[in-house]
Amino acid sequence: MATGSTDDIESALEEFGDDLPAGVDEAAIDRMRTVARVLDEGLKLPGTDFRFGLDPIVGILPGAGDTATAFVSLYIVAESARMGVSQSTLLRMLANIAVDTVGGSVPVLGVVFDAFWKSNVWNVKLALEDLADSGEEASGPETVVID
Repeated sequence: MATGSTDDIESALEEFGDDLPAGVDEAAIDRMRTVARVLDEGLKLPGTDFRFGLDPIVGILPGAGDTATAFVSLYIVAESARMGVSQSTLLRMLANIAVDTVGGSVPVLGVVFDAFWKSNVWNVKLALEDLADSGEEASGPETVVID
């Protein structure tokens, strides 16, 4: 998945919201959504439905821009780890950030890449999906008693 949108996060919340563990930190999820929105979709290209965030704008600065946005992106991974997201999902999230950082560091084309590769939106969705899956496992299968 190369692109995503905050609408994708909202639909993931609707899809997985009932399956999230009872103790999930909703404020942390809101903060993660805010970071994803600011970096990936905070601005709209006038006359189109295309959205982009600060990631491609800051990425104009050679090397430093992509490094800075990568560090901010790590916030989503850190919150996810704190909430108990599995190691395999955390590794996928880190891989998304690595692809974003490496792809975004390519001169000129990297800015365009950053505008389309929305790793932060994708990572929030991965975290929500993983938390929902762990919430289902915590409740366990229903036990049927046959007399």
